[in-house]
Amino acid sequence: MPPRLSPTVRQQRLGIELRKMREHADMTAKAMAAALGTDVAKISQMENGKAGISTDRLNSWAVSSKCGNTSLIEALTLMTHDRGKRWWHSFRGRVPSGMLDIAELEYHAESLLVLNTVSIPGLLQTSQYSAAMFSRLRPPLPRHDTEVRTAFRIQRQQVLTGGTSPFTAFIHEAALRMQFGGPAVLRDQLASLLHDASRPGITIRAIPFSLDTYPGSGEDLFFAQGPVPELDTVQIDLTQGPQFIHAEAELDSYRAIIAESEAIALSPDDSIDFIHRIATDLEG
Repeated sequence: MPPRLSPTVRQQRLGIELRKMREHADMTAKAMAAALGTDVAKISQMENGKAGISTDRLNSWAVSSKCGNTSLIEALTLMTHDRGKRWWHSFRGRVPSGMLDIAELEYHAESLLVLNTVSIPGLLQTSQYSAAMFSRLRPPLPRHDTEVRTAFRIQRQQVLTGGTSPFTAFIHEAALRMQFGGPAVLRDQLASLLHDASRPGITIRAIPFSLDTYPGSGEDLFFAQGPVPELDTVQIDLTQGPQFIHAEAELDSYRAIIAESEAIALSPDDSIDFIHRIATDLEG
C-alpha cells in the first residue's frame, strides 16, 4: 500500500506516540526496523502517520520498546482499528483539512472542554452566527464557501447529541457580548445558548468582566480528553489555521489554565442568570 499523502492529525498522533515509545527505549529507527523485520523507511512512514500499523505489529513495537503502559497500548490499538469513513469525509476537498481534523478529534474524544474569549464556541453556534463569523474573514470567502463551512460547523454539533461525550464551555463575557451579524443574531445566539445549557451532558459557565483575574493569554482553547492522559489534545485557533498541541509539558500548562477557569467561573445556574441579563440588555 502506498504511503498516505496527507495523514490526518489523528493518524499523525498515532505515529508520534510510536516514536515516543521507541525513543523512550533509546532505540534507533534501524534497531526497530530489525526488531519488526522491516526497513527504516517503513518505520519512518509509520512514525509520520503516512503508513498504518497492524495490531500485531503495534504489540511487537511495544514489546521491543519495553513499554509496560497497557492502558496506552490498548488505546493505541483502538486507533489502529479506526479505518472507516465518517460523515466529515464527504467534506474533504470542500473545507480546509484542519476543519476535518477538528471533527475527527471531537468524534473520538472522551470529553470536550472549551475556553472562549471572543466568540461563542463553534459547537454551540447557531447557523446565522456561524455564517457571520465566516463572513468576517479577510480576504472575504466566496458565498458558496461560507455556506459549506457553516453547514460543516453545524453538522459537527451532532457530537453533543445524547450527551455521550460530556461538553463544558467556559465563555468570557466578551464573547457573550461580541456581535457578529448584529444584535438580532446575537439575541438568537444567546437564546440558543440558554437552551443548550439545559441539554444533558452540556455545562456552560460564564466568566464575567468583573473578575480581577483571567487565566491564560486570551486565546480560544479547545481541550479534547483522550482515553488515557497521554492522548489528550489541545487545539487553538491561529490565523493560519488550527494548531494541535500534545507535548506533555504544554498540556500540563493548559490543564492549569483549565483548573484556574473552573475556580473563577460562575456556577452553571449563575451563568444562566448572567446570560439572561446580557440578553435583556440587548432588548433594551
